[in-house]
Amino acid sequence: MGTEKMKRGIFYTATDEEIKRGETTDIYFRRTKTILEKKNLDKDVVAEITCGKLPRDWQWAILCGVEEIANLLEDYPVDVDTLPEGTIFRARDSAGIRSPVMNIRGPYKEFCELETAILGLICQSTGIATSAARIKKILYNKQVLSFGVRRMHPAISPMIDRSSYIGGFDGVSAVLSAKKLGIMPTGTMPHSLIIITGDQVKAWRAFDDVMERNVPRVMLCDTYFDEKIESVMAAESIKRLNAIRLDTPGSRRGNFKEIVQEVRWELNARGFKDVKIFISGGLNEESARILKDSPVDGFGVGTYVSNSPVVDFAMNIVETDKKPVAKRGVFGGEKQLYRCPNCFRDLAVLVSEKTPKCDECNKKMRPLLRPLIRKGRIVAKLPGPREIRKNVLKELEKIEL
Repeated sequence: MGTEKMKRGIFYTATDEEIKRGETTDIYFRRTKTILEKKNLDKDVVAEITCGKLPRDWQWAILCGVEEIANLLEDYPVDVDTLPEGTIFRARDSAGIRSPVMNIRGPYKEFCELETAILGLICQSTGIATSAARIKKILYNKQVLSFGVRRMHPAISPMIDRSSYIGGFDGVSAVLSAKKLGIMPTGTMPHSLIIITGDQVKAWRAFDDVMERNVPRVMLCDTYFDEKIESVMAAESIKRLNAIRLDTPGSRRGNFKEIVQEVRWELNARGFKDVKIFISGGLNEESARILKDSPVDGFGVGTYVSNSPVVDFAMNIVETDKKPVAKRGVFGGEKQLYRCPNCFRDLAVLVSEKTPKCDECNKKMRPLLRPLIRKGRIVAKLPGPREIRKNVLKELEKIEL
């Protein structure tokens, strides 16, 4: 492939530099910046990011993408306060006011072209992290893996898997995603290996012969025969078998819970009680609820999470030159979001007001919006995905679906 073609880019994606320069902006922001400069109309503003409603009737969401916004806004003359990445938030506080998840302060013309990118960085990743968290909440004691990148543009596969991992998933299948997360990629084998080999047992034994010893021996058991028959064949063929995986599509599945119970029974009856059962293929919240009390040990979840609905964040100016302003439907003035540490109730109040007490338990509430950037410099500690995930799992214990 020609060097010149590679320089131009062969995939329809923006580079880091193009995003950072604001070249992915909607044109009206660029025109706004030009007008503000030509007419000398620029003002210092506070821009507030909120969402009025969450998709799929969710009652809460997991904020994701904060680190990328920090990298985007670094070196721009702004101050940013935000909920930390991985924070559980609601669209509205207990009084029905939109909950601010981020405030950006600075000369508007300096960052207006970045609004499109800012929203894009958190809208999609927050939706994915939330879907993952909801699945993990249902399957809390089971292993859950991210298998969904094959349905999405490959350029964003690391973002998809990072968001899934932050939301509580235990591992990811994509090689680059795992590398960026600092974990080992997790997966078994495709049907194509078995089909090319022409025989299930030969394929399983080839996998066992070739793969390093630290790779779990998990064999795909639904290519040609009944799931139960192939699972027993795998257990009898591979000495170090860790698990079998069933990837039967919904159109052939029937009552999948009964199929899994059958497989478990037949393995146990032959002395293979230690062989675990993993499943994948079209899993969602409904099937997770059905299968959570089944003999399934692990789940590979794909499109339901990778193709999650975006969280419809919006950025609105709520102050100009330290005076409250707002368009219709938006409450003016810079706000802090507080949370009761006891009952998890939230309350948004103007930053000029004193720290409120919870109406329910009379405890002093805690501020959630924290400094991220000051004068273009990142001042917050940006935790790694493992630490964020750990905090998310802890917070999930406090909240219901």
